[in-house]
Amino acid sequence: MKIGIIGLGDMGKMFAKIWANTGLEVFGCDLPQNREILENELGPFGIKILNDGIAVSRLCDFILYSVEAENIEKVVAQCGPSTKYGAIVAGQTSVKTPEIAAFEKYLPQDAQIVTCHALYGPAVNPVGQTLVVVNHRASITAFEESLKVFHVIGSIIHQLEDFHAHDRMMADIQAVTHIGFESIGTAFMHRKVYPWENTLHPNGLDNVKLLMTLRIYSYKFHVYSGLALQNPYAKRDVRNYAKAENELFEMMIQENEKKFRKRIYSARDSVFKDKSGDLMLDDKIMSEFSLSQDFEHKPNSHLSLLAMVDTWHKLGTNPYKNLICQTPPFKLRVGMAEYLFMNDSLLEETIEAALFDKTIRGEDLAFHTAVHEWANIVEMGDKESYRKHFEATKTYLSDRLEEGRAKSSLLISKLQNA
Repeated sequence: MKIGIIGLGDMGKMFAKIWANTGLEVFGCDLPQNREILENELGPFGIKILNDGIAVSRLCDFILYSVEAENIEKVVAQCGPSTKYGAIVAGQTSVKTPEIAAFEKYLPQDAQIVTCHALYGPAVNPVGQTLVVVNHRASITAFEESLKVFHVIGSIIHQLEDFHAHDRMMADIQAVTHIGFESIGTAFMHRKVYPWENTLHPNGLDNVKLLMTLRIYSYKFHVYSGLALQNPYAKRDVRNYAKAENELFEMMIQENEKKFRKRIYSARDSVFKDKSGDLMLDDKIMSEFSLSQDFEHKPNSHLSLLAMVDTWHKLGTNPYKNLICQTPPFKLRVGMAEYLFMNDSLLEETIEAALFDKTIRGEDLAFHTAVHEWANIVEMGDKESYRKHFEATKTYLSDRLEEGRAKSSLLISKLQNA
């Protein structure tokens, strides 16, 4: 079987190398100006670089489109009609609605469509991570052949019923999760405070939040913009997150203790009612990869986590079911939420801090502002504003992005092997 990859960015190159190292014959293409660089980088692996996606489509039996969701229709329109008779075609976009629409419109009727989504980035070892596969339009034989190719990657494969189920889950797992962490970073930028120098919350849950924020900003903006702007379910979920945060923040500044407590405990009892067994996180793990040398515990409102659990409650979302398609940031977000909500004394401390601790109100206000900035960008579908907002925050946090990514990778690896 000849494997073809259209789009040799970071993810495309990773898959190409893995497949080539196992003896598969791999071909690929990218933009013409990248050809020489790719030939030098991938040639030693035996990967052949072709002129364009049309050449890849004509030749290969298994074709993976590894391009951004916003570009998928343009690329498939150009290359899809040249697809080899009976070939298996997959897309490695993070949002399936535009991808499947493009495949249905431009691929020949004999093409076997088996789409996929790797729920990790190119800096993460794919072995043991999650790879989602959807049989959209393929025979049993073609689907089994595609699974053999995907199994070579070493990831844990989960099959979903259709692409709609995928996009509904991804709105929570990716779009809302990323907006939460992006808002934390933007809030620090607005306050002109470097989080690793923040004396208010140097460790514990705050350390994990910081590590994941730096991890997200260490990547390129389009990794996240497509997830939020192209997913038809994302606008609803992001707006619900912003609404939950707004309502909780209003109760906090009004010091409406009765209403606030009822809201938080109702969310806890709904979301975590079936939780049993050990928690994902503990104090030792959360402090091990700290960016701060100050290990004193200090109360915090943890508004980002309170709003997340409240959103799950309002939407009727079970985050543990969504863990079958987990990403590292989402898994850690669930872990942080359960650590907070399943610890009675910590939750009580958090409620008291949220309602009455004025020393953290400035942080909460900055986060509140950032959440609504990001939610408005997603609702408008404004890619350029997304880019500018992301790049401005990334530049502000640039001094520690690589360290944050490295330490968060160690944390993810440790949790995976625990």
